[in-house]
Amino acid sequence: MSKIEQLIQQLCPDGVEWRPVSEIFITKNGYTPSTSNATFWADGTIPWFRMEDIRENGRILGNSLQKITSEAIKGGRLFPANSIVVATSATIGEHALITVPHLSNQRFTSLSLSDDFIAILDMKFVFYYCFVLCEWCKNNTTTSSFASVDMDGFKKFQFPIPPLEIQQEIVAILDKFTALEAELEAELEARKKQYEFYRNALLTFGTGKPHYSTKIEKLIQQLCPDGVELKTLGDVGNFVRGNGLQKKELTDVGIGAIHYGQIYTHYGVIASETKSFVSPEFANRLRKAKNGDLIIATTSENDDDVCKAVAWLGKEDIAISGDAYIYTHSLEPKYVAYFFQSEAFQIQKIRHITGTKVKRVSGNSMAQFLIPEPPLEIQKEIVGILDKFDALVNDISTGLPAEIAARRRQYEYYREKLLTFKRKEV
Repeated sequence: MSKIEQLIQQLCPDGVEWRPVSEIFITKNGYTPSTSNATFWADGTIPWFRMEDIRENGRILGNSLQKITSEAIKGGRLFPANSIVVATSATIGEHALITVPHLSNQRFTSLSLSDDFIAILDMKFVFYYCFVLCEWCKNNTTTSSFASVDMDGFKKFQFPIPPLEIQQEIVAILDKFTALEAELEAELEARKKQYEFYRNALLTFGTGKPHYSTKIEKLIQQLCPDGVELKTLGDVGNFVRGNGLQKKELTDVGIGAIHYGQIYTHYGVIASETKSFVSPEFANRLRKAKNGDLIIATTSENDDDVCKAVAWLGKEDIAISGDAYIYTHSLEPKYVAYFFQSEAFQIQKIRHITGTKVKRVSGNSMAQFLIPEPPLEIQKEIVGILDKFDALVNDISTGLPAEIAARRRQYEYYREKLLTFKRKEV
């Protein structure tokens, strides 16, 4: 029998009391001070929270990305420290515990404990139970110009109030799960930086410094002692633009197809199967990528994503959409795909981006980019090293993302079990 089960039998064998949000909390709506009034924003020191704060810094927050001045506060009152903000419109179902006096924007509803409940509810327990509340929010929305939570139902949503000792024991257990997940995410971030460092180092030649791989250094001395030649992408391949494929033409069966938008959201360095298909009749009208070709998304809303590329290693030819280029070349396919992620490529790319709202890079521009062309044996050795890093940081079945996902499932399972209580009959 667990300690919590023992405490429940000892302290609340007949169940626990439940109370609605409207009784437990003082609820307030956030707001955005006028952006046209500079005195509300200039040199502000008061935390003002938005969804971006949760995305950037997590669910327990003591500082905000943006701040406001005291002139911006309606009625001169802030939301108190140790309040919960819950997203009740737009991006519904997110929440955070705010540890400092603050305000938030209008997408959030603030929950602070009423005086009668301060002594009997641990705010960290409330924070964890808000995962249950947020699931309710996602399933109870009303729609007008945009989705929002049914606030009448929200105020009636009930929280369990187990004895404080039980709340604190639950918090201690869930804190450990949270800390473990944070450690794994920190390790993943460190590994990503290490991966980027080695990718850039392995794809850089002619610096006069020893190569980061002893084996590659020996291969260079053996196969190209006079150095690695730089070629333009146009020297070693050619670019052909895709044509005529829109999302509405994609199907679940047929001839494999890649839409340029999927390169951002679905594909990694390589692909041997497609997410989507087109009919054989429609495929006959489209340009095709063959095994070994690189497929490049050349349109994006930001500089980072434009020219994201995937090496096609499937057996069948596949159809490619417009706003993507097929690069047919004489290099090791994954070597080229890794090069497109490298700092050396990004520096060249930035100089050739056109457009403001929509960013583009043309095939003619990419044909001018320089790429190191070591012997094929060296290209394959570089790919072998980078494949291991890529699997560690990106593989959802074997790498750190898989371990994080497994820990998260375990955490969510125990959180659901720990936050399930028998209702006390009145």
